Amino acid sequence: MSLLKVEEDAKRAFDILIKGGIGILPMDVGYSLIGGSLMSLKNIFQTKKRSKSKLNAMLGNEALHNELHQVSQRGREIIDAICNDYDLPLGVIAPCDRNHPLFSSVTDEVFNLSTLNDTLLMLMNAGRFHKEITDLSYKNGHLLFGSSANISLTGTKFCIEDMQSEILEIADIVIDYGLMKYNLYGQSSTLLNVETLEVFREGVCYENIGHILKKHFSITLPPRQNS
Repeated sequence: MSLLKVEEDAKRAFDILIKGGIGILPMDVGYSLIGGSLMSLKNIFQTKKRSKSKLNAMLGNEALHNELHQVSQRGREIIDAICNDYDLPLGVIAPCDRNHPLFSSVTDEVFNLSTLNDTLLMLMNAGRFHKEITDLSYKNGHLLFGSSANISLTGTKFCIEDMQSEILEIADIVIDYGLMKYNLYGQSSTLLNVETLEVFREGVCYENIGHILKKHFSITLPPRQNS
C-alpha cells in the first residue's frame, strides 16, 4: 500500500489553485509556492519580497513544452535527453508562442510577470507530484506558476519544517511529503536556455546535465561557480 496519495493530493491542490488559492507543493527540486491566478501570484511575489527582476516559473511537462515553447530540433533533443533519457529535472527556458490558446487562462499581467522577451521558464520532470499536478494543468487548460517556497535569497526549502512562517501563512493548502529528493544540492533546478545554451542557474544535477551535453551534443557548459 502506498504511503503517499499522489493523485488524490494533486487533485485536491489543483482544485484550490484554480479557484485562486495558493499551494505549497512538493517537487524533487524543493518545495514550491504555486498559484494559478493574478491575485495569488501577486500575494506570492509580495510575501517572498521578490525582486521585480525575478520571474515566475511555470509547471510544465512534455505536452505543455511542445505546445508553448518554440524551439529548434536541437533544443528538443537536448530536453528529451535530459528529462527523458536521463530522467533529470530541468528548468527549461525557451521562446514561447504568446498567442497560443493556453495562455488565455492567464491575464496579460501574469504573462508579463512570467516571461522575459517572450521566453518562458518551465520546470520539467520534477517528480511524481509535479507530474500529476502538471498533467491536470494541461488537461484542464489552466496554467500554474510560482517559485521556491521561501523568502527570496534565503535558500530553497527541502522540508516544511525549514519554511518561514510568512510563507506557510499564505498557503491555502500544504502538501507535506517530507524531505525532498535533491536536498543535498541545497538549491533548486538548473535553469538552461536550450536555444542559446545560457545557464541562468547552476542548480540540481548541473554536473550531470553538463556531462549529457558534452557526451551527446559536443556542448561544454561552464564549470560550476557556486560550489
